[in-house]
Amino acid sequence: MAIGSKELAPAELDTHEDERLVDELKKAKEELFNLRFQSATGQLESHGRIRAVKRDIARIYTVIRERELGIRATPVAIEAPTKAPKKASTAKSTKKAEPAAVADETTESDETTEEAK
Repeated sequence: MAIGSKELAPAELDTHEDERLVDELKKAKEELFNLRFQSATGQLESHGRIRAVKRDIARIYTVIRERELGIRATPVAIEAPTKAPKKASTAKSTKKAEPAAVADETTESDETTEEAK
């Protein structure tokens, strides 16, 4: 890649999550705004940088759109390993939920019999 930021190469963008891509896009747009402002006031030293930032923005938009369409894979977020719940504790939680469900069914049947009377 001859023009653009080395840190925003397509291979590098593949490793970024969606939130980070949006942040990079925001930074690039701010930089482009500042470069345009410098150009208008005659303070810009490197006119090629405007072209490079525009390409970076286009590159980021392309990666985002390809992820939306399913062409490019979204990187899997690395999470800290969590402890698996104990079997005994999961059994207790399901047992507690069952009587409540049974109680709801009995109240519904009681209501229907009262309405029938």
